[in-house]
Amino acid sequence: MTERAAVKAALKTQAVETPSWAYGNSGTRFKVFAQQGVPRTPREKLDDAAKVHEFTGVAPTVALHIPWDEVDDYAALARHAEDRGLRLGAINSNTFQDDDYRLGSVCHPDAAVRRKAVDHLLECVDIMDATGSKDLKLWFADGTNYPGQDDIRARQDRLAEALAEVYGRLGDDQRMLLEYKLFEPAFYTTDVPDWGTAYAHCLKLGPKARVVVDTGHHAPGTNIEFIVATLLREGKLGGFDFNSRFYADDDLMVGAADPFQLFRIMYEVVRGGGLSGDVAFMLDQCHNVESKIPAIVRSVMNVQEATAKALLVDRDALAAAQREGDVLGANAVLMDAFSTDVRPLLREVREEMGLDPDPMAAYARSGWAEKIVAERVGGEQAGWGA
Repeated sequence: MTERAAVKAALKTQAVETPSWAYGNSGTRFKVFAQQGVPRTPREKLDDAAKVHEFTGVAPTVALHIPWDEVDDYAALARHAEDRGLRLGAINSNTFQDDDYRLGSVCHPDAAVRRKAVDHLLECVDIMDATGSKDLKLWFADGTNYPGQDDIRARQDRLAEALAEVYGRLGDDQRMLLEYKLFEPAFYTTDVPDWGTAYAHCLKLGPKARVVVDTGHHAPGTNIEFIVATLLREGKLGGFDFNSRFYADDDLMVGAADPFQLFRIMYEVVRGGGLSGDVAFMLDQCHNVESKIPAIVRSVMNVQEATAKALLVDRDALAAAQREGDVLGANAVLMDAFSTDVRPLLREVREEMGLDPDPMAAYARSGWAEKIVAERVGGEQAGWGA
């Protein structure tokens, strides 16, 4: 197989998971701008997700968020996904929108509140059983705002206890993916603030616990690709929440702020064997002023382009330059790959997959946007549930 054929084969097998909440109304803490045609039910979210997969060919799974995607029959929801050519992906818990969680959830000083939070996480595992989902994704807003507000070490003990109980409930083929976030909504201490904290808990829990890297959850200037390389080396990278940030946790379209960073991350994924492994490539974005489905299509395409460039890195030439201490030569190898226009290559890939070479244009011509505006009248549009 030629190098070009190998790159195309890898791109054809790539899978990007889209988030159900990105199809609903979402935005900043200040204002959510409602749009016409937004889904009103989890099934309608899946209908939209099916269109993303139809035109990209690499978005076969959809992450759910509980209780935002709560239904009476999760097995039936999974069948609806299958009817649309999809599968249900990660189950995301929500322990941050209940009044009881004002001082935290699994780290709360009150044992009754901690019990409520853990019971919700266990319910999410029950939903995984019903949907066939493999990943439980956990993000905790837990933390404190003021020095002395709570015992920092005791909160870590509570967190460990909660995670251990939920970990013990997982099936043999299920995983726990632990996400971290530098700050927000907690401003003094965050209970899972960085990859080291998440890694430490996952390491203690066992092989079914891994770390999720949200690309928007870091301090300015953080070398995210170093984190990715380290977690891959340790076998503890569970997945990504792909988005872009300028100032904080902006949840903008992946690759929008710094496409070079996305390329560097994807190179480390390729270098570390993550592309052919069990790393989950998930989007975690909110689309407040842009149309939702086209934005998600574009995000998937951005991941594809960064991946294609990462696959084109001449790793032999790079290794030789590194061995020789050729600083500029090594950097040039990476820059050559990043500067390559991979859009013609991806057009070929899509055509060989039986897809339109231009997913954005194909969606615009499909009439789906006009159809959902005309048909989704009445009811309550889906959103963050805040």
